[in-house]
Amino acid sequence: MSPVKNEVSNADTLTRAAFDYQNQGWCEYRQPFPADLLAEVKQRIEEISRLRQPEVVYEDGSDVARGVHGCHRYDEACAALVRSRILVDLAETLIGSRVYVYQFKANIKAAREGREWPWHQDFAFWLHEDGMPSPDAVTIAINLDEAHESNGPLRVLDGTHRLGVLESVSRKENRTSNWKDDVSSNLSHAVPPELIGGLLADYPMSQFTGLPGTITAFHPCIVHSSSNNHSNDRRSILFVTYNSVDNAPTHATRPDFLVDPDTSPL
Repeated sequence: MSPVKNEVSNADTLTRAAFDYQNQGWCEYRQPFPADLLAEVKQRIEEISRLRQPEVVYEDGSDVARGVHGCHRYDEACAALVRSRILVDLAETLIGSRVYVYQFKANIKAAREGREWPWHQDFAFWLHEDGMPSPDAVTIAINLDEAHESNGPLRVLDGTHRLGVLESVSRKENRTSNWKDDVSSNLSHAVPPELIGGLLADYPMSQFTGLPGTITAFHPCIVHSSSNNHSNDRRSILFVTYNSVDNAPTHATRPDFLVDPDTSPL
């Protein structure tokens, strides 16, 4: 009987997650992730972040690692994580179709040195830079470290996933093809500053705080950001973006470690 109970419990958890996701543009998925796999991935991310490779990016003007991208393509632990049924089932439930890994990254905020991510929408990058037809994708975040109010947790504006892509005419005209601008603290597709005040006034803000292993998922169009890390605690988060197999980009030219060309369903 216990397998049936577990399946029912998981189904209820997925149903609740889908309800929250549709209504507020994000959800917390209260499903425990295997601690041994998470620990192995955390160790591998730390090791890879010390390598001088193109997929490792740094804070502007320093040797402090800001992120690691696409290592699911060659690292066994990261590959196992993105294929975990816990994550794939959640992604397929939220999107409503078979999925593949579109993007994998670990955003690292070093203690006292980790820089902000300005207010932005992920779909603006995927639409303009890669030609993703629609926002039929989802990003699932897994805390590798504890995220708290002082170390720059992810923060989102509830409900902004319904607004579509927010951008000014000048922002459209000044697009850049330099992928490094997509992973810096000076983002190429940030939400225009003149819109931020109104959004903050009209939409409630939620912060993704939690212990290692906390799982959240958010919509490609939700407006989100994070502040500088003002604490003595590192804040590392894995972000796995799953895309519908029917929604492959039409002109992806960025490096494979930013946009995985393998669209095979998981």
